[in-house]
Amino acid sequence: MENNPLQLSVSEFVALTNQTLDYAYPTVSVIGEVTEFRISQGKWVSFKLKDAGAVVGCFLVVNQLRMPVEDGMKLLVVANPRLNNKGFFSLNVRAMKPVGEGSIKKGFELLKAKLEAEGLFAPERKRRLPRVPQRVAVIASTESAGYIDFCKIINERWGGLSVEVAHTQVQGVPAPDQMIRAIHYFNSLEVLPEVLVIVRGGGSAEDLMAFNDEPLARAIAESRIPTLVGVGHEVDNSLADMVADVRAATPTNAAEILVPDRNEIIRAAHQRSASLGHQLVQAIDEYSARTREQLNAAFRRIQEKLDEHFERLATLRLATAQLNPENVLRRGYAFLRGEVTLGATVEIETEHTIAQAEVKHVRTK
Repeated sequence: MENNPLQLSVSEFVALTNQTLDYAYPTVSVIGEVTEFRISQGKWVSFKLKDAGAVVGCFLVVNQLRMPVEDGMKLLVVANPRLNNKGFFSLNVRAMKPVGEGSIKKGFELLKAKLEAEGLFAPERKRRLPRVPQRVAVIASTESAGYIDFCKIINERWGGLSVEVAHTQVQGVPAPDQMIRAIHYFNSLEVLPEVLVIVRGGGSAEDLMAFNDEPLARAIAESRIPTLVGVGHEVDNSLADMVADVRAATPTNAAEILVPDRNEIIRAAHQRSASLGHQLVQAIDEYSARTREQLNAAFRRIQEKLDEHFERLATLRLATAQLNPENVLRRGYAFLRGEVTLGATVEIETEHTIAQAEVKHVRTK
């Protein structure tokens, strides 16, 4: 036995051990497979991390749980090592994320199923973006290539927008909370932006894990501002994409969705103007043709009526001519004037003569 050993009470030993851990290892990152995962009283989360040679207990409160966890998943936990007053050593977890393709996919599918069951991906809750927004809020790493591409494209396509940018990390443990704070900030403004855009360029599945964070997905879904999310490459699909009102395949595509191409609009306007001019000339020609046809038809009807009236007039003229007394005389008839009685004198008119005669004989017909 060593001379003069340090004598400590149990409480002092626990406190000294924790002080030593705080000094030497204030934060550790530990990778292991999850076992014995459980949630107690809806408040406390506990599980063990194991590998082939050892097991260590982990502890956190339930609202620190940013993703569904199941036994068998491989996690990296960021934690403070502690010895509690009951003599149990554990890791007090500050953050954690799945490690390895299988665990990352498993965590993604579990959370996707949970949010889908709550209706956060439903098409009917999606809002349309304004055609040409004037005030835009952007959440991105301003040093990233994705953000630079986004800004370049919107300036080339339209320009003149009022853009307010919140610079955040877009990968790593702090990223989700930073983006959530930015979402809350923009949603607290007295005059809300018309669109909230979140962009990040491509990366590995692990790089993009920040966009599969449950609190971040819920913050996007709850935003009062319509959301447009463009993360990764076209093949990448995150939970942030799924809950957003509009998903863009890439940051460049987000810019293309956000604003129209003014040059294309000008070209379309010119084409439309030329088309309308052609349609107008065609319409005038068709109207003129119809008018000429209608006038010709009207003239034909008038001519037909005139011909009909002239024919009737000729018939009347002929009938009138036949009744003319002179024409009757020319045909050998004579007019007799006077009272036809015995002894009376009558006047007889022929075509060329007028004679007087005495009535000598009268016979009744």
